[in-house]
Amino acid sequence: MSEKTYNVLFLCTGNSARSIMAEALVTMLGQDRFRGYSAGSRPGGKVNPHAIELVEQAGYPVDRLRSKSWDEFAGPDAPRMDFIITVCDNAAGEVCPYWPGHPATAHWGFEDPAAVEGTDAEKRAAFNKVYGQIRQRMLAFIDLPPDLLDTPAVRQEIARIGESPV
Repeated sequence: MSEKTYNVLFLCTGNSARSIMAEALVTMLGQDRFRGYSAGSRPGGKVNPHAIELVEQAGYPVDRLRSKSWDEFAGPDAPRMDFIITVCDNAAGEVCPYWPGHPATAHWGFEDPAAVEGTDAEKRAAFNKVYGQIRQRMLAFIDLPPDLLDTPAVRQEIARIGESPV
């Protein structure tokens, strides 16, 4: 008997960095137990090269990555989401589409590494910092007991993870 695979959608405004890294991390770290997706309320149309660099170094297939609208996940043919997590404060405050199945939702705010100005090394350092923070929360998320994932109590747990210091 195989274990259920949970679909997790990470939302950000531009869908170019934080949500992309979260999509890759939950899929890699969660192995066959979690499948990550990402989208934006106003996608920028391209993935930030620093985000691509980090997930590629971790071994995630970057050909899957693209900046896309959250509308793709609200339609009848979209994969059904079990969890929806906003990773930027702007997306958390926006009116989201209707998500079929009433997935558990939470907000895990992270600074925007794409907003950092400076040298390439400074930008890379900002991306490394946020990538590490996302990874830390992702490890707590994928470590939740399997019997908790399908219960109403999981909503409190994923909210608690988002409130934890990074």
